Amino acid sequence: MQLDPSDTRRSRPSPTTSEIIHVWRDDRSVKDGSAYVYLRWIKRFRAYCDQRGLHEQAELTLYGAHRFVDWYSRRNDIGPDAAANARTAVHELNRVYCVLGRETPRWRVAPVASYPATGVLRAYKDHLIAHRGSPQATVHKKLTHMGYFLEYLRKRGQTWHSMTLADIDAFLVDCSHRYARTTTADIAGSIRSFSRFLIATGRSRRNLAESVIAPVQPKYERPRRALPWEDVQRLLHAVSRSNPCGLRDYAILLMMSTYGFGAGEVIGLRLDDINWSAATFRVIRPKTGTAFTLPLLPAVARAVALYLRDGRPPHATTRYLFLQCKLPFAPLSCATAVRHIVVKHATVAGLTATYLGSHVLRHSNASRQIDLGADPRVVSDILGHRDPDSISAYVRIATESLRDVSLPVPS
Repeated sequence: MQLDPSDTRRSRPSPTTSEIIHVWRDDRSVKDGSAYVYLRWIKRFRAYCDQRGLHEQAELTLYGAHRFVDWYSRRNDIGPDAAANARTAVHELNRVYCVLGRETPRWRVAPVASYPATGVLRAYKDHLIAHRGSPQATVHKKLTHMGYFLEYLRKRGQTWHSMTLADIDAFLVDCSHRYARTTTADIAGSIRSFSRFLIATGRSRRNLAESVIAPVQPKYERPRRALPWEDVQRLLHAVSRSNPCGLRDYAILLMMSTYGFGAGEVIGLRLDDINWSAATFRVIRPKTGTAFTLPLLPAVARAVALYLRDGRPPHATTRYLFLQCKLPFAPLSCATAVRHIVVKHATVAGLTATYLGSHVLRHSNASRQIDLGADPRVVSDILGHRDPDSISAYVRIATESLRDVSLPVPS
């Protein structure tokens, strides 16, 4: 959306200093010390717009902020921290306009969707979606793998037309020196998929797929990592709920440990998914897109309600439930953000587990349910496994149950 500076019907007086401070305090987004710094930069930004005859609202974009910083830095010697504060101040002013119901341009123009660089990869992408039904994440992963492989062939003076099994083997050997065994096996799977695509679409008559050798991955070679339930409780108790980030983190960790969610289920939750009157909420499995409804247990409901009341910025424009604690208050976008939350509070709790990934609470929940006598098939359904055998991995770590069924040691 572009703002026309001459359109006075849409132009309203700029927010006053008192209005800006009111929004910041209401949103709990800017502390007093930072507010003082940002207000100084907003004053300079407004002077810059007046001097150059610019329309303030139209300049409230990332590009406009960069132009202001460049202009100011040519006249004053400022460091990178000051430049970052200036851009944040302009961004904050943009958000104040939005909160006050005044029209502003998008802060950042949406990036143009990237497409595979070659025709064969574009066709492969369409094939994965139309004929294989692959989700977007899988399509992106396979295209990335094939991009690496085709670049490797190009450097050797080869193309997919002329590639041989020896080329594939050499590439996978090279990958094994740089990546983990699981990653190399995943890349080999992508090459098999690409080879089958070439056969299916008549682009090649050589079926190399069955001859591609990947690192052997023994099933359940490494059991799932889970925390003892006492450590899960210690983790939850270690979260300070005296600030917005703590309220958010506690709600996330409680939901993951209570329902066995992975990071994808948590960061995908939206405000509209919660039915407060029915005490239920809807969850969408990120891998399959399957939606199902779960009961909103009282403890979880209280944690989420406190986060919504005292932790989540009330004027955030996104409908996602869990947001970043800092500007621009965007949704949590990946499992890494959840992993950081787990590691942060596990450190406070003094946990010494060797593995604290974003799925550790999911694994802990599964082993806990089996320890308490739940039917493994029911646990598998709740966790959303497509392969019923997946629950076998959790049975391996349900140590209490295994002790109960163990046979006596012969004398």
